[in-house]
Amino acid sequence: MSVDATRKLLADYYGAFNRRDWPTFLGLLTDDVIHDVNQGGREIGKAAFEAFMDKMNRSYSEEIVDISINVNVDGSRAAVEFLVLGKYLKTDEGLPEANGQTYRLPAGAFFDIRGGKVARVTNYYNLNDWLKQVGA
Repeated sequence: MSVDATRKLLADYYGAFNRRDWPTFLGLLTDDVIHDVNQGGREIGKAAFEAFMDKMNRSYSEEIVDISINVNVDGSRAAVEFLVLGKYLKTDEGLPEANGQTYRLPAGAFFDIRGGKVARVTNYYNLNDWLKQVGA
């Protein structure tokens, strides 16, 4: 894939996320996508990714802004830096009680691209910063 095609793929990925267009969002993933959860485990497969997103959408409302996409020379890997604007809607198991707290969280993600789709995404944000913002 070209650098420009990878940039477009990832812009489409975050655009679909922000529109909450989950069929389009999930359609940009390979069937065997690898998802490295921030400070968590590794999940494999589109079904696992969809279940993760369903869980997240029950507890959080988020928008991704200030997106900076960096792509390697052959378009096979990328790093994206962004800001998460969020609202904590429903208590997520093992985390502080939710009561509509808002947060602004710098974050990043690393991607492998294969066959014009996202084959791996590794997300990172500072959990301690998030905990501080939601009043833990």
